[in-house]
Amino acid sequence: MVPRLEAPDLSYAQEPGHVRSVAETLGQRGILKVSLGFADPQSRYLERLLRSLHQHHGHQLPISHSATRGWFWDVVPSSTSFQTANCQARSETMEDFPWHTDCSYEDPPPRYFALQVLRPDRCGGGTLSVMNVERLSELLSPEARAALARPEFLVRTPPEFVKRPGQEDIVASILLADGEGRLTRMRFREDLLTPLSERAAAALGELRQALQQQGAEARGSHSMARLDLTPEVLPEGSIIMIDNRRWLHARNHVRDPKRHLRRVRWDAVPLTGLAIKE
Repeated sequence: MVPRLEAPDLSYAQEPGHVRSVAETLGQRGILKVSLGFADPQSRYLERLLRSLHQHHGHQLPISHSATRGWFWDVVPSSTSFQTANCQARSETMEDFPWHTDCSYEDPPPRYFALQVLRPDRCGGGTLSVMNVERLSELLSPEARAALARPEFLVRTPPEFVKRPGQEDIVASILLADGEGRLTRMRFREDLLTPLSERAAAALGELRQALQQQGAEARGSHSMARLDLTPEVLPEGSIIMIDNRRWLHARNHVRDPKRHLRRVRWDAVPLTGLAIKE
């Protein structure tokens, strides 16, 4: 169900046909798996691919992760050594990480992110799950969708990702419209959200119920909105690229302390009202 491309060697990061396929698949489906045919512990493929997408397909270059980190962020459990001084990011723990948008606190949030699997969880945990926002939104009432599209939510920035002093939160909507005016895009991370009105609180409650429903259905059957990308689906040498606004993602409890992914985010483009420029 996830489109897949092969990259037999590093040169594919600059091969016009391969780069075009990446751009077209992300634009059409919003999700893509690339299987590397070579060892790449330094993420050279991703770095060169993103430069190629920037040069030939109009993608913007990646955003830095914090005031002290550049393009890449190592998603690896740690209890003593953090990538931001004195602050542990949620991704640096072994805890589960419920449904969220990366950088929901950014204005705007980056459109895409990629995760390169350097070492999968070999103990049965750390499964990445993704949920299609368009299908999720169809489970909501029209009233809830309208309320979620209003800028009536305070979104807090985690301290490890504050880039400029004094810019620690934004006021924004949760649901966003695509180029055709349909509410099929989202920014969401519940632990950072505070509804600013009664209708916003009610709509957030309905969204929470829809997410719980999808989680329960996925355990017993194939969910129409949710995909679970186990280590068998994403082995070492895999890269998953995701449209951050069209797909929510989550992970369950990490069981392998040596699990290691590398993340990059890119193409943060301005929002105009409720519409996201495609």
